[in-house]
Amino acid sequence: MTPSSMPDHSVLPIVVEFLLTAIAVFVVLGWPRLGSSFFSRIERLFVPLARRRGLAVATVGVAGLLLRLAILPFCPIPIPFVPDDFSFLLSADTFAHGRLTNPTPAMWTHLESIHITMQPTYMSMYFPAQGLVLAAGKVLLGNPWYGLLITSALMCAAICWMLQAWIPATWAFLGGMLAVVHLGLFSYWINTYHAGAIAALGGALVLGALPRLMKTARFRHGLLMAIGIVILALSRPFEGLLLCLPVSVVLGHWALFGKNRPATGVLIRRAAFPLALLVAAAAWLGYYDYRAFGSPLILPYTVGRAQYAMAPYFVWQAPRPEPAYRHSVMRSYYYETEIKESSKNHSLSSYLFQKLLLTAVAVQFFAGFALIPPLIMLRRVFMDRRIRFLVLCVLVLTAGMAIQVFLLAHYLAPFTAAFYAIGLQAMRHLRLWSPENKPVGLTLVRLTVTICLVMSGLRLYAGPLHLALPEWRGMGAPWNFSWYGPDHFGTERFRVEGGLEQLPGKQLAIVRYSSRHNPFDEWVYNAADIDGSKVVWAREMDAANNLELIQYYKDRKAWLIQPDAQPAIVTEYPMPERMQGSSQ
Repeated sequence: MTPSSMPDHSVLPIVVEFLLTAIAVFVVLGWPRLGSSFFSRIERLFVPLARRRGLAVATVGVAGLLLRLAILPFCPIPIPFVPDDFSFLLSADTFAHGRLTNPTPAMWTHLESIHITMQPTYMSMYFPAQGLVLAAGKVLLGNPWYGLLITSALMCAAICWMLQAWIPATWAFLGGMLAVVHLGLFSYWINTYHAGAIAALGGALVLGALPRLMKTARFRHGLLMAIGIVILALSRPFEGLLLCLPVSVVLGHWALFGKNRPATGVLIRRAAFPLALLVAAAAWLGYYDYRAFGSPLILPYTVGRAQYAMAPYFVWQAPRPEPAYRHSVMRSYYYETEIKESSKNHSLSSYLFQKLLLTAVAVQFFAGFALIPPLIMLRRVFMDRRIRFLVLCVLVLTAGMAIQVFLLAHYLAPFTAAFYAIGLQAMRHLRLWSPENKPVGLTLVRLTVTICLVMSGLRLYAGPLHLALPEWRGMGAPWNFSWYGPDHFGTERFRVEGGLEQLPGKQLAIVRYSSRHNPFDEWVYNAADIDGSKVVWAREMDAANNLELIQYYKDRKAWLIQPDAQPAIVTEYPMPERMQGSSQ
């Protein structure tokens, strides 16, 4: 599959959202009381529900679940199509079979792929939280995506629950429903197999438990905070650490000097089980690292990056020496994309430009254009004591991201609830803005929410409306920074694999890429039990290695797959001369 160019007559949804937002700003300046009575009636309908906090949280979660299921005819269960997807699905398949990792396969040099470690074991290079979620969906509901769906619904509910601790209940409910619209229906957090929702869930639990714990010191809030920390440690530990640092400082100060803290003995008893949970999670992660990567002190990422990557993660690090790549497409991925991306930080001016650009596109993912107008009230938000701590958390995140080379929206996932709290507080201030005693701010907030709902409807019918969803092109793929999410990609590999699985007997798919191949359009990924799979995907190498591969899989029919043709070409693999001679 090669991404095609967008039709000339199509328009990006982001352009439509920008135009609607600009029109809304123009309209409220001329007609500040537009639709006042209608909006007031709608708001009054939801106030009683929002004030019943438990019911509001449950409503948000159920809405996130049922609405995404309802739009399956328009946005079907996603097909894996980028390296991260296949890596997480390998992790899920491994866990679903009751294993922590897999032995290195015999023909591993033909089978190695991006974000997969082959030595010391065959496993995803990522932390295990997302794989565990997907494995649960596969075991319990028959498809790994359902685990992601439930996690996404829990994320939206947790965001609402977190917001209730920081802002009024009605605004918290609005925030939860905006999370459903912006993150739970179309974004790549639900329409790929990336690890965004699980980390956002962990961050929401930590930030939602903090003020409740300091107010009541109840056991359940300490337990929920511990669960959130465990989720962060098993999904995005670096960004999770950036979140937990200010939380631990505030919590430690309260435990030592807080006026309303319980007696020391009571505090120790209530903290014992949450602390034991943290210790148990750390021990389990250490054991997982030992089984998968050879040492309890070697974290995921480390082995895979050391074996294949050249680009550093942090700005002060120098690039690693180039490894001896066995496949040109692997080198293309790690050199053409990562090294070129990291080289953009070679000077102070280019570094600052890149950071500003990445910040802008991250804001685009979480806010779109519709939710940007309330940000004119950020100065008042920064002066607001109610959420000053959350602003501090985001400043810590900013410092952490400033020293990293790469940035994608799911890197920021632990801070999602904090972003929503800051944005909603800005909306609260904007709602009160009434120049010349005209409710300009109130109407603008109402139209902002309306645009989000309208854009959801437009996104749902993107095809008939000729709205062109951005194509994926790698690290800077537009769908990584757009809440509209990706289209249904990966269909060509899915079609070819489905055809091979329908054939009698076992199959060997040997992939030959052209020189112009996009390294993000990877086809060589396999299940946890490679030799037991119906179809084994392998890379074509030189004649001697190909002969060894075919002889090892002599019980399989060998096929040559050429993905860069349109459509992909599938033919019988031309048998090496030595094998033809031996068969006569």
